[in-house]
Amino acid sequence: MKTRDKILLSSLELFNERGERNVTTNHIAAHLAISPGNLYYHFRNKSDIIYEIFLEYEKLVDFYLDIPESRPITLEDLTFYLESVFDGLWSYRFFHRDLEYLLDSDRRLREDYREFTERCLVAISRIFQKLAEADIIHYQHEDLRSAMSLNVWLVITNWMAYLKTAHASQGDGELTLTHLKQGIYQVLTLEIPYLTPDYRERVMALREKYRPELPDAADRAALAANEGS
Repeated sequence: MKTRDKILLSSLELFNERGERNVTTNHIAAHLAISPGNLYYHFRNKSDIIYEIFLEYEKLVDFYLDIPESRPITLEDLTFYLESVFDGLWSYRFFHRDLEYLLDSDRRLREDYREFTERCLVAISRIFQKLAEADIIHYQHEDLRSAMSLNVWLVITNWMAYLKTAHASQGDGELTLTHLKQGIYQVLTLEIPYLTPDYRERVMALREKYRPELPDAADRAALAANEGS
């Protein structure tokens, strides 16, 4: 693996584990056992590293949301889209933990993320349209489909923030991919009013696999204490 790729991979690992704001370029260089000068040969600063990581994440999501046009969509396709998007969210979880701060810190990232969001909303809307064509959900007018697509996007991109508050006593280190994928339950819940009779039972069974674990009393007490401090 080339040094440049090692820097990106190690940075992603450290950002996910410690949080982007707690990791400096010196930390990254030390983790790789290279000199800071070697790191700066490949990247001018940490913002450049974050931007390149985002480009990789962007390509991954674009690949996952490549909607087939030559055949009807299936429930298995829907499951793949949801699983894959949440897998990507987990692999790049630091990004959505600190999204507002990162976008405020880098104009390039802010502009590219806006375009990325628009593409994702188009893809989600297209998925809803294909689900209707396959008679998995009832047809939705364009305005409703756009609103539903936005709701799905909001659930996906804000699920990490919810977990951080709902499981406040555990800290980020206790959150798992299983916790994250429980967001699929919420996405499928949005579709319930539109399911056709032939698919309702199957979708409800799929949804049940991702039922979230509700915070216990200790979690709620810790959250209340944090809010009161």
